[in-house]
Amino acid sequence: MITPQREQQLQALWRQLVAGSSGTKEKELNLEQLEHLDEALTHTSTGLARHHEQLEFLGDAVLRLAASDFIESEHPQMPVGERSALRAQLVSDRWLAELGSKIGIEALIKLGAKASGDTAARATLRAEHCEALIGAIYRITGKVSPVQIWLAPYWQETSREVLADPHRGNSKSALQEWTQAQGLGLPTYTCQEISRRHGDPRRFHCQVFIQDQNHPRAEAWGGSRRQAEQQAAKAAMQQTTLASLPSSSQTQTS
Repeated sequence: MITPQREQQLQALWRQLVAGSSGTKEKELNLEQLEHLDEALTHTSTGLARHHEQLEFLGDAVLRLAASDFIESEHPQMPVGERSALRAQLVSDRWLAELGSKIGIEALIKLGAKASGDTAARATLRAEHCEALIGAIYRITGKVSPVQIWLAPYWQETSREVLADPHRGNSKSALQEWTQAQGLGLPTYTCQEISRRHGDPRRFHCQVFIQDQNHPRAEAWGGSRRQAEQQAAKAAMQQTTLASLPSSSQTQTS
């Protein structure tokens, strides 16, 4: 049951995102369409039968297709490998979480009591429900174009940043490129879960090794395995940069 207040919120969101764009004729949503939007913004923790997961699954596919079309339109001469790298940034959980912040999606998500108290999961919630929202837009309109029109300005901004710094936010990729350029092969990572507490920023400990023993291992911690690996790679990159500089003793004797 969608309350009048909830209906107003959903209609306002629809107008904010896609209504009136050249990609859709739906200016106001009927009850069935509103239910799709409400479902996309209902978390599993509520215990309700209709929740965001199915629309999130659909949204994942729609998002990747829309991003591929965007790259084809904006960067037709870009090699396939570079397209894949750019698309990975445009559909990442990090990007979706940032999008969620920009559109204020958290205020519209229905949460159960347990999820409401889990502040460490806020970014994940924003990412999941943005993807579900994309699925709902496709379900309502039957077209990818409204999603493309909505996301294009955000993608243009991110594309400029990524193309200016291809490794933005991806230290593992930067380290791998450096080690291969030096003929050192691929870095290796070992990760261990050292805390069972959800939300602990030091839950995982990661060490990274570079084949050349002149470049010692680096270590770092993170709230997830991926975060720990990224932080370890970042630390390793900092070490390689420092190692390439003259030491203080060398400077004094020269």
